[in-house]
Amino acid sequence: MNILIDVRDLNDSKYVTIRGEIDVYTAPELKEQLLPISEMEKVNMIVDLRGVSYLDSTGLGVFIGIFKNVQKNHGEFKLVGLSERLERLFSITGLSEIMTIERKLEGELT
Repeated sequence: MNILIDVRDLNDSKYVTIRGEIDVYTAPELKEQLLPISEMEKVNMIVDLRGVSYLDSTGLGVFIGIFKNVQKNHGEFKLVGLSERLERLFSITGLSEIMTIERKLEGELT
């Protein structure tokens, strides 16, 4: 499965949209795209996971590393648009306790 990653500037944030499956095969590409952003000083990174249909432990590891990098560089990291399945995965692993995670995007009514 392929992964599509789109990074754009939105106000004062780096807005990352991901579509596809995040697994052992696609995680390296995700890390390659997100790592340089996470190393920016005081970056505000928003990662939209609405288009992600699958996430395994390799993908979780990428997000943990990116989250730690953003924090180390005094930035903010937020995951948005999670499905119930992904929300449950982050909850079970305890990551929802340390990361900012929002199921709905800002401004969404449903």
